Amino acid sequence: MARMLRWFRLACCLLLAASGSAFAQALPPEFERALADGGLPADAVVVLVAPAEGGPPRVAHRLDVPVNPASIAKLATTFAALDLLGPTFAWTTPVYFDGPVRGGVLQGNLVIKGQGDPKLVIERLWLLLRRVQALGVHSIAGDIILDRSAFTLPPHDAAAFDGQPLRPYNASPDALLVNYKAVTVTLTPEGNQARVRADPPLAGVQWPATVPLAAGDCGDWITALAADFGNPSRVRFAGRFPRACGEQVWQVAFPDPAGYGARAIAALWQDMDGHLGGQVRDGSVPAGLKPAFEFASPPLAEVIRDINKFSNNVMAQQVFLTLSLQQRGTGSFEASREVLRNWWRDRLASDPPVTLNGSGLSRGESITARQLGTLLQAAWLSPLMPDLMASLPALGLDGTLRRSRQNVGLAHLKTGSLNEVSGVAGYVHGPQGRRYVLVAIANHPKAAALRAAVQVLVEWTARLP
Repeated sequence: MARMLRWFRLACCLLLAASGSAFAQALPPEFERALADGGLPADAVVVLVAPAEGGPPRVAHRLDVPVNPASIAKLATTFAALDLLGPTFAWTTPVYFDGPVRGGVLQGNLVIKGQGDPKLVIERLWLLLRRVQALGVHSIAGDIILDRSAFTLPPHDAAAFDGQPLRPYNASPDALLVNYKAVTVTLTPEGNQARVRADPPLAGVQWPATVPLAAGDCGDWITALAADFGNPSRVRFAGRFPRACGEQVWQVAFPDPAGYGARAIAALWQDMDGHLGGQVRDGSVPAGLKPAFEFASPPLAEVIRDINKFSNNVMAQQVFLTLSLQQRGTGSFEASREVLRNWWRDRLASDPPVTLNGSGLSRGESITARQLGTLLQAAWLSPLMPDLMASLPALGLDGTLRRSRQNVGLAHLKTGSLNEVSGVAGYVHGPQGRRYVLVAIANHPKAAALRAAVQVLVEWTARLP
């Protein structure tokens, strides 16, 4: 740990000492032209280009102006987690038998205690329940009890951020987060109708088996469905599905998020030919009861690849809340904000950014290009660099940058995007193995124009000696 701390201190000193250097350049002319072509003023953008190993910045524009980073905020969450928890950290979900097992029947309740696993997707939930059956339980005389007490969370309104409660990025965190609280709806044209398939099945929820087809262009087919989720137990489609769309997939945040886990577990247990005498409900682990087994998540280094490459908000919030859960015994946003602030001051020896939920899905977050540069330089010089680098989208190859057709492979960059916010932060690969930190963020009504300009800046940076 002492050796790692020396790397952090070295990186901070290098950037902070060099930031006011006369070597720092103004914006490259071709980058400025690209901004102008998109109608994006230079004074709406913050930019930093600096050697990853430290040294004078090559570009330092509005270095200390706070901006909303959108999902770039996930860099602080994931790097702090790598340092505080370790890249091999894994979440465990203890499972308890509250009663003896006789003849394949659990004479009591099955209790599952959530401890923040961000990746308890339906396939892994099946493995957890298969382990229960492997221990001889095929029928549960009592209830399946879900203990979600590890996180202390405020009430969540999925529509509060942008009025889009069915968008999966608005899903709320949960100590026992099952399948991101999402449903995959697949529509497949067959004859004069489109077959509807919802996965995973949810107990007590009825979906339309089919929806009528319509002529014309595909267009906004989701709106054309006229979906009605007013009764989460009985979803209706009052519209039609355009035949021209072919097969389409719609990711939906289930409108009853609090009941999602219970519905998914009840349906899956039944699908596995398990019998349940009672119901699936929230509750607590009885005092003194020892777990029958603990179900482990993938390691943190693997989890953060999903978070950063695909900008998964609810997974990032799970990791953020885990910081205080591990240090203080209960996960809360307020406590995790304090943990992150203390970590930043201790490791990076500077004032921390404003962080609210660890994912960047907020209008209240702010960070400067200097702060991001300090973080990225510290990460580059630390033993954790390979894990963080591997989690960033590779330009033109995967994640949120997979559709890019320019400068393929020349950078690993975390993207951030909200209405009137666009940016990237990460590393550009220069000649002879040189690496540069690049930060570019715009807060402006025409922020989306930054995307084309970033390509120009990446190409310019990749040519630096």
